[in-house]
Amino acid sequence: MITYTPIAESNNFIVLDTYTKAWQVADSYQSEDALERELIQDLQNQGYEFVPGLNTPEKMLANVRVQLQTLNNVQFAEGEWLRFVETYLDRPSDGITDKARKIHDDYIYDFVFDDGRIQNIYLLDKNNIARNKVQVIKQFEQTGSYANRYDVTILVNGLPLVQIELKKRGVAIREAFNQVHRYSKESFNTDNSLYKYLQLFVISNGTDTRYFANTVKRNINSFDFTMNWARADNSLIKDLKDFTATFF
Repeated sequence: MITYTPIAESNNFIVLDTYTKAWQVADSYQSEDALERELIQDLQNQGYEFVPGLNTPEKMLANVRVQLQTLNNVQFAEGEWLRFVETYLDRPSDGITDKARKIHDDYIYDFVFDDGRIQNIYLLDKNNIARNKVQVIKQFEQTGSYANRYDVTILVNGLPLVQIELKKRGVAIREAFNQVHRYSKESFNTDNSLYKYLQLFVISNGTDTRYFANTVKRNINSFDFTMNWARADNSLIKDLKDFTATFF
């Protein structure tokens, strides 16, 4: 697995050292399905676990339980897990702002087990990031006001933090952005949706790739706020394979 050395780093940004492309596009046309398969394979090559068949909210919640038990070296009894979900992980009153706060500030929860013991339950290990489990899933299905199926999702300790929407090479990337915007209105933020944890969106048509933050402010949920990834010399990293090799 290739690694890249940061030449500048702060809490808000990372600038990579020189990145050299080590591949060539085989042809000018690539279907969305082929682009998706290639992206997942590239992520697997970088250490992500691909979890085929994890495509429903029930399966996602079960996977979160496994990942958090492993991270925290605990075992939840069934009633304890349901209580943890209802009182902290996925409170019915939570919006995406509440979920974002759990990721950034409130990621440690003092949970009281049935036997009375109290233990800190971490959603993320921010001191030793290698302990966090990264997974990739595809074609997750969720219903809000409409039924939707999402392309590729990055999970961290089971929680969906990055959503990637793809269009085949040659299709305007704005169509992928419009699809994300539609999903945000139709199903991402429905009741009991762990997709409220999404922090980042990535959109790509293979030859152009951009990213943007999740937000509740519709006036800035605009294509104008999508950003390109770049090398230290400010040359853009636009192709999805290059983006995956460096950004992910």
